[in-house]
Formats: sequence, C-alpha cells, structure tokens
Amino acid sequence: MRTVLIIDDNPGVGEALSLLLSLRDIRPLYAASPDEGLALLAREDVGLVIQDMNFTADTTSGEEGVALFRSIRALAPDLPVILLTAWTRLEAAVELVKAGAADYLAKPWNDAKLLASVENLLELGEASREVVRRRQQQRVRRAKLDERYELGGLVFESEPMLRCLELACQVARSELPVLVTGPNGSGKERIAAIVHANSAVKAGPFVAVNCGALPAELIEAELFGSDSGAYTGSQRAREGRFEAAHGGTLFLDEIGTLPLPGQVKLLRVLETGRFERLGSSRSREAKVRVVSATNSDLKAMVRAGTFREDLYYRLNVIEVSLPALAERPDDIVPLAEHFLAGGAVLSEAAREALLAWRWPGNVRELKNVIARAGLLAGEGGTITPQLLALPAEHAQARNLDEPSREAVLAALGQAGGVVSRAAQALGLSRQALYRRMERYGLE
Repeated sequence: MRTVLIIDDNPGVGEALSLLLSLRDIRPLYAASPDEGLALLAREDVGLVIQDMNFTADTTSGEEGVALFRSIRALAPDLPVILLTAWTRLEAAVELVKAGAADYLAKPWNDAKLLASVENLLELGEASREVVRRRQQQRVRRAKLDERYELGGLVFESEPMLRCLELACQVARSELPVLVTGPNGSGKERIAAIVHANSAVKAGPFVAVNCGALPAELIEAELFGSDSGAYTGSQRAREGRFEAAHGGTLFLDEIGTLPLPGQVKLLRVLETGRFERLGSSRSREAKVRVVSATNSDLKAMVRAGTFREDLYYRLNVIEVSLPALAERPDDIVPLAEHFLAGGAVLSEAAREALLAWRWPGNVRELKNVIARAGLLAGEGGTITPQLLALPAEHAQARNLDEPSREAVLAALGQAGGVVSRAAQALGLSRQALYRRMERYGLE
C-alpha cells in the first residue's frame, strides 16, 4: 500500500493530512518531531514525505526544517519530499527545492493541489521502483548468461538482445536446426557462432557459407563438393562445405537465395545425413549441426513457390529472431564506443545523432560510420555529428510508438508527473512508458 510520512509538530496538521490521504487510499504515518520522523523512515516502507519547515517558536528560522530535509536526503536520497511552510517569505523552501525537494506548499494548503502533488509523486516513485526492479533483473540475467555461456565478446546492453541471446544459448546444446532471422547487417553470423560455441560440437569446425554470394551453377558444388570433370573447368575433386563442417556446425547465410535444385539436395542431407558430390554417385556421410539465416520472409517464399515448404520446416525447428539495431537503441552507443579506435571519443551531440539515425544497415553500417568518423577525427580526436555525416532528413522518425527521451520528459512534465496521463498522451500503455523510462535512464 502507498505510504506517506507526515512530519509536523502540530497534531492538528497531522490529523487533517492523515484524513485527507486516507480518503485516497493512501496510508498516512504521523511524526510530531524530526527525530520521530527519521525513526519511522528508517523502519517503514515510505513512498513520500510531507515535512514542516518550522519546528521552533522562531517562525523566521526554519533551521530544523532544513536539517530534517538533509537528514532525509542522507537516509533516502531518491525519496520525494514535499515541504510545508507558513512563511510569507519562501526563499529557504525554494533553495531546498533546488537542492532536490519535490515541491513546496504554503499553509493553509489547497487540498486539491496537495493531493495532486502527492498522487503525481507517488506514481513517479512507482515508476522509478519499476525501472530499478527491471534493471536489477536484467543485471542478474546478464550475469548468469556471462557465467554459463561463451558469448564471444558480443557488446550489448538492451533487453531485446538479452532475450535473443538467452534463447540462442538455451537451444545451443540441442542437435536441432536453428534458423536465425533478422535484417542485413544485424549480426546473424555472430549469433550462429554463439550457438556453435555453446553446442555439443563446439570442438568441431564452424564453417560459414553465404549462399547469396555464390553463382547458382556453383552452389551445389560448394555445398556438397565435386568430382574431377563434374563441370566445365573442374580439374580435380573438391571437398564441399558439408564435408568441411563434419563434426561441427555449418552456417548457411542467406538461405532464401538457395535455388530449388539445391534445396532438394539440402533437404535430403538434413533428412538422411548423406549426400553425393556433384558428378559422383558415391554416397557420403556428414554429421553436421546446421544453422541457417535469412533476412527474407521464407513463409512468403513458400507461398510463392520459390522455397520448399518441407525444407522450411526442417530448417525452422527453432527460430532465433535478431532485432534490428533501431529496435535496440540501448546498444547503439556501447557498440559505437566499442568500434572507436585511436583514442577518439564521441561528443554528446554525436551520441544524440547516433540515437536519432534509423540505421538501415544495422551494426555493419554503424561500424563503417564510426570507422570513417574516427579516421577523420584523427588520433585522440572528438567525433562530432558533422564527422558522422548522417543526413538529418534521413534521421529516424520518432513516432508515438517510439518516443524520444525529450518527448517522454515533455509528456511527463505536461502530465504533472502522472505516468498514466503521460502514457495516454504518447499513445502508450503504462508498462510501455515504464520501459522507455528505463531505457532513457529516467528514474
């Protein structure tokens, strides 16, 4: 239950505030002195403090009120505090607001205004605790992942990448085929390598082949090998990628570009574990874990008749979906700093420019942009938005589904800190807004 601590030496004030808060289903705690209030704060779960500024006969001093505020800050640095004062001059209260007090109200207070401030601050506190809870959970999950699995030095901070890696590591020990989906440049081969590194065949080879980079007439020879004279220009027998990957993992990138004849042969290998080299009738065995990847919609290709349905279900026993870089903005700056060389640093404006860009080329594009900017900045130089050369007209459009940090702050300010109203203005659910607040470090 939401709890508010009232610290005021006037029992009448304590009683009036307690009744007012109780009507809003807020649990009041009352203390008649600073010492009593600090004692309650130390043992109770309090979401907000309402404190008087004057506890002595000298109504122009307020020293005890200032000291109490500082003690509360020392005991609970993030706890919101509302100051109550009967003074005509409010300079000390204003100074404490600058020092971190959430609000100040003059006695006699306006009930509606006080309740609005209390509700707003309690809801912001709830959002802050949710952010902290999620961060703690994410840190625990990340630590377990780092402890149990080999991640190959992958740089990430975001929740979407954490979920992706948790699934990839979870399925790595099985022998089932894995299909990694995601846009170009997002790091699908890195995920495939992580699956291999945590698999039962990690001691074996990891062989990668880009199906889209091979001429159609040579794909079968590349995958399954060929005998001498099997095709024009073939002078000797060649080992295929399946043979090279025996006892390990074969990674088939851009699997959607594999021609139908090659799909038939690949399906047979997946079903039987056997294949023939091009130009040979001798059956060979390949014990291989197959991980494939695509940026294509294989289901649409199946409907169009350009990809075999039976092969699709053979490859897609387990799907690991890799999000685009624009869908995991928490990873953008850490990756950019990882790619920096020569002691170069990112300016704050450059960081904002990186976060605003839509990254159609994903991590590959980010790496190239940072490499170019670092070269132009020189050793130990500062990378500015101008050196990044990201055209403003192509910056990522921040819609209601993905508001910027500034938009979230503005919405919270306009809503008086009420998360539900800010979420409604942004077109988000409360939980979705909490996630954005966590992402942007808004506690």
